[in-house]
Amino acid sequence: MSRASGVLLHVSSLWGDYSEGSLGKPAIEWVDYLADLGFTYWQVLPFCLPDEFYSPYKSFSAFSFNPFFIDLDLLCAEGLLTAAEVNSARQKTPYSCEFARLSEERMPLLAKAAERLSDEKALENFFKSHPYTGKFCEFMALKAANGGKDWHRWTVKKPDEKSLRTWRFTQYKFFEQWMAVKEYANKKGVKIIGDIPIYVALDSSDVWSDPKQFQLDEKNMPKCVAGVPPDYFAEDGQLWGNPLYDWKKMEADGFSWWKDRTAFMCELFDGIRIDHFRGLESYYSIAATEKTAKNGKWIKGPGMKFVKAISPVCKDKLIIAEDLGDIDDKVRKLVDDSGFPGMRVLQFAFLGDNNSPHLPHNYCANCVAYTGTHDNNTLLGYVWELDEGTRKRLLDYCGYDGSNWDACYNKILEMMFRSHADTVIIPVQDLLLYGSDTRLNTPGTADDNWNYRITKEQLEKVDREKFRKWNKLYGRI
Repeated sequence: MSRASGVLLHVSSLWGDYSEGSLGKPAIEWVDYLADLGFTYWQVLPFCLPDEFYSPYKSFSAFSFNPFFIDLDLLCAEGLLTAAEVNSARQKTPYSCEFARLSEERMPLLAKAAERLSDEKALENFFKSHPYTGKFCEFMALKAANGGKDWHRWTVKKPDEKSLRTWRFTQYKFFEQWMAVKEYANKKGVKIIGDIPIYVALDSSDVWSDPKQFQLDEKNMPKCVAGVPPDYFAEDGQLWGNPLYDWKKMEADGFSWWKDRTAFMCELFDGIRIDHFRGLESYYSIAATEKTAKNGKWIKGPGMKFVKAISPVCKDKLIIAEDLGDIDDKVRKLVDDSGFPGMRVLQFAFLGDNNSPHLPHNYCANCVAYTGTHDNNTLLGYVWELDEGTRKRLLDYCGYDGSNWDACYNKILEMMFRSHADTVIIPVQDLLLYGSDTRLNTPGTADDNWNYRITKEQLEKVDREKFRKWNKLYGRI
């Protein structure tokens, strides 16, 4: 990798007029903004349809797109929606995602646009080249025909035709709009990093259409489920509940499902982050009957066999190994052997001694360094909530000796840009220097997450010259 920098911002957090961010003008303006400040990367979260708690890390399909990101103004310009219909969808607040309203109103609106689409050939061509996304549409239409029940309880075998039409339309239009954004970004010198959640949901088209890839019993229910043991984020661990892969069967067919998934992601992005990469060395298995993640056990994963299978699919794409959490020497060796850059997070740097890999003086070149991830507090919130001793250690480390420690953030950020890490990525909240009230997600909690949004006016208050200077001074342009 060459030295570069970027900003982490999910599409949902973009500004706009229709309850959450979209793939229209705001996305194009955001690309322009990144390019102007000298940033190379825009990192996003998973594009798949989120779960009932609006998390993009648990979805009805790994091959799906979130229809709420479709830009309504573009549909109006195509004549697929009327001005009155678009106006009816205008938001009540620009500062947070209106998830409840989106869940109730957006799909009926998109159904109207779907009925007006006349380019059937383009639609069919899309699904010929994206069969897994087609399976997702069938799954959602069958779910509608069965009253929203999970697939284990379906009795109706024929999909709801209107629902099928709507879902096919949304997936096709999302892809069309997104590829236009990506093409524009690449022309502006901005590359986009996507995110692969390692696991899929039990109630998903992935498990429904190919259950043999997972550790299921004779009733197609999980024997064991995924999670992580007690850690920095949760004292009881995190009981994710996802079905676990049957890695032996996946290896037997050459990891074909994973190759297809990786190829799908590489079509959408210039790089991808593989979430919970340590689960490929050993995965944490919890009996499906457990109520917490305390009593799970580590089981050997596919390791380098998996890496060697997907690497040719990725070709020259940037692949980031999310090697956070309960990491041991075997995981570190897998990351090193893969050649993929691992992750370093400043907010983990002062949990241990001076040997912590998250301290900037220990960064290797082949890593991606973050002030924090989507699961962390903001930088400002983090510093505010530190105990006095740890805060002093941080301030001494970054060279801030002022009496007002609330003014230390530029020192911390500049330290990251100056570091040896080839790539530095900061969440948009840290670009804006916002507090913990703008935190995107708190692991282990279900409510009040994922809804943070920015406004264009807020971005205009950022000191652009500061970031241009740092990117140039520290060789990140």
